[in-house]
Amino acid sequence: MPPISLLRGDVPLGDLLALKVTEANEQERAQVSELAEQMQRRTGQSVTLAYTDQGYTGESAAAQAAEHGIELQVVRHPEAKRGFLLLPRRWVVERTFAWLGRSRRLARDYERLASALASWHWLAFVAILLARILPGST
Repeated sequence: MPPISLLRGDVPLGDLLALKVTEANEQERAQVSELAEQMQRRTGQSVTLAYTDQGYTGESAAAQAAEHGIELQVVRHPEAKRGFLLLPRRWVVERTFAWLGRSRRLARDYERLASALASWHWLAFVAILLARILPGST
């Protein structure tokens, strides 16, 4: 299997709403329509704004999201900045990645099937949500 890329749709708290595993050479912005449709289906059409990284720039990605009633807001790096910089709303995504980093199975991509990798991510998020509901259970 070629290298893969994991595309996620999150709510402001960092909870997983949608997930798509693609080959690494596919453009992220080409997957916006499917992710937006999944998010709206799971939330009853309640998502209106999505913060994205620079992989989702362009008219095509914005148009795909708008078809599903979602406005894309790209969080950009300021020009001429070097080193670490905390970007608005980007910290939520990075914190979520850190939570996932605690799941050893997700530390490396051992899965042959994209569906298996997606399933492990869903299981990891179930564990994260359970830990939030039942503090001290982990």
